[in-house]
Amino acid sequence: MSAQPQAVAASTRMPRPQTALTGPSAWRGEDLARSEAWLLRLDDGDIAELDAALAGVEASGCELIEVGRDRFPLPGLGRKLAAMREEILHGRGFALVRGLPIQRLGTRQAAIMYWGIGTHLGKAVSQNAHGHLLGHVIDIGCDENDPNARIYQTNARQYFHADSCDIVGLLCLRKARTGGESTIVSSVTLFNEMFARAPDLLDELFQPFHIDRRGEVPEGANPWYEVPVFNWYEDELTTYYVRRYIVSARRFAEVPALTDRQIAAFDAFDVICDDPAIHLSMAFEPGDMQFLHNHQILHDRNGYTDFDDPARRRHLLRLWLCPSDGRALPPAYRQRWGSITIGDRGGIRVPGQKLVAPLEP
Repeated sequence: MSAQPQAVAASTRMPRPQTALTGPSAWRGEDLARSEAWLLRLDDGDIAELDAALAGVEASGCELIEVGRDRFPLPGLGRKLAAMREEILHGRGFALVRGLPIQRLGTRQAAIMYWGIGTHLGKAVSQNAHGHLLGHVIDIGCDENDPNARIYQTNARQYFHADSCDIVGLLCLRKARTGGESTIVSSVTLFNEMFARAPDLLDELFQPFHIDRRGEVPEGANPWYEVPVFNWYEDELTTYYVRRYIVSARRFAEVPALTDRQIAAFDAFDVICDDPAIHLSMAFEPGDMQFLHNHQILHDRNGYTDFDDPARRRHLLRLWLCPSDGRALPPAYRQRWGSITIGDRGGIRVPGQKLVAPLEP
């Protein structure tokens, strides 16, 4: 990641770039909306390899959680996925894979294919206190205002955020009747825009913020953790932002109220996220798989209206993945991730947890 010389802002309290950043991760949505460079369309050969790998898993009788990359060989598609993984980790930070044949697959078969593709990108880590390695993004009737609810269990807008893993993947099984589009934004571009639009507030985002664990508390830990929004570490900008959970952490008496400057910084940041010239929106079709590098991409999901028939309701499968060659993370991440060891980090870890890959929500 390189820097573009500009006027230096006011002195900082924590290390941060003193110039705008350049490189493939500093993209703008209005530019990528005119391109398909981020789209991988599965061809007949790719589908044939997926079918063969699926047949091998089904013949073995093994559980989904036992399927590793060696049990899901993809000789040709695997090379495409390796190039895509490089782009996710060291390039623009995301990709969309289109064409998984959902219409002829049952949920278990789709989950095996999706899981198998995921093994070529990283190791699955737990997404919640229940130890789910395969997640289900579906409205189960939770209240978005419940401080212990996760927003992906509702049909409300999620707002821009990052998850607690290196790579997050989504597979669309069914889309909503209306709404539910995915919107993503480059956090490198967010830094550059804050640098240009609100330099007096930028330093606020390099300070640690208390963030609500939403009831998923590791042994001996507080019900919150502290991580800055922007982290400049080993010449990389790593970003973590979940404003809804930053706000809900104020329910704990030990957590101080947000200052006016912090709120102003968040407001300026959110305005940039919502700028249609900055972010990129995409509507998932059944069979689409989106993969994002959480450290350089924030993602949002619009609110949606679902079908009355439960069998037609919006349903996405989710993977949180830990690659063996991820970037170095700053020490502050240990509070949330437990470990920052490359290849063995991320996810939600709580006492008594058993790792499972449920095929139903």
